[in-house]
Amino acid sequence: MRDPHAYAWGYDLGGESLSEDWRKRGEMCPGCARMDRLTIGPQVANLPHKAARFLIFIAVLLCQGQDAKWSLVWADYFDGPAGSAPDRSKWMFDVGATGWGNDELQDYKRENVFLDGHGHLVIRAIRTAPGKYTSGRIKTQGLFEVQYGKIEASIKIPRGQGVWPAFWMLGKDISDVGWPRSGEIDVMENVGKEPSIVHGTVHGPGYSGAEGISAGRALGGGRKFHVYGVVWSADSIDFFVDGNAYSKVTRASLPADGVWIFDKPFFLLLNLAIGGDWPGDPDSATRFPQSMLVDWVKVWKPL
Repeated sequence: MRDPHAYAWGYDLGGESLSEDWRKRGEMCPGCARMDRLTIGPQVANLPHKAARFLIFIAVLLCQGQDAKWSLVWADYFDGPAGSAPDRSKWMFDVGATGWGNDELQDYKRENVFLDGHGHLVIRAIRTAPGKYTSGRIKTQGLFEVQYGKIEASIKIPRGQGVWPAFWMLGKDISDVGWPRSGEIDVMENVGKEPSIVHGTVHGPGYSGAEGISAGRALGGGRKFHVYGVVWSADSIDFFVDGNAYSKVTRASLPADGVWIFDKPFFLLLNLAIGGDWPGDPDSATRFPQSMLVDWVKVWKPL
């Protein structure tokens, strides 16, 4: 299945962003991932700026009519001065070097997560000594949760053996019930040794860890921003890349002893892990620092 707005996703107007007012207009069209990054081809890109803007305005109107079933309820565009922290009303930090349940190598620190001054969040992994790394992880726990809707982020992932970027969700009740009973929705994971493949996965009681229900999707176009998302309803979770659906998980997808746990609020997480049971450790070819760039994160609720 192809999202009717996929044609408007992941494009760029001559490499130059439009002004902030056009970004805000993009909020009216949930399917148009970022209206200030539309590519219109060389013919339109060479038009006077007013003409190009007019065509983009028409695209917004078309998308509005097609996507009237969604209402934007939460977003972060990571605007702010270079070096500043992400919005503390929206994000909090996870810190420490606990292995994080996966034998990961990094020590999560606040200073490894910052804005670049150009509308991006940067999560940077640094090698501090042989076998020692710092990186960053942020979450909306206690600040924002969502139950059902469209959840998306525009992300440029790093690459390299042992590098593990992710955009994911955990059940709000994890502190009370633990994992995997909390549930987990991995909107996007990538292991850097497979730079052109991303994975969407769900974990819950009876299907967690290596037994999680997962599917992979090949990326095209080299290293650039892609829009990773899910459409989550009471009975299903659909996974998308750049508006193209590649996997659907339903109650019928679960093993016989599995429990559907996706009927409660979840919070969002962004992180860049180093090493771990799945990707393995970095090797001599892995270059540092590594950076995961996030252009925006948006959440829509069904009307």
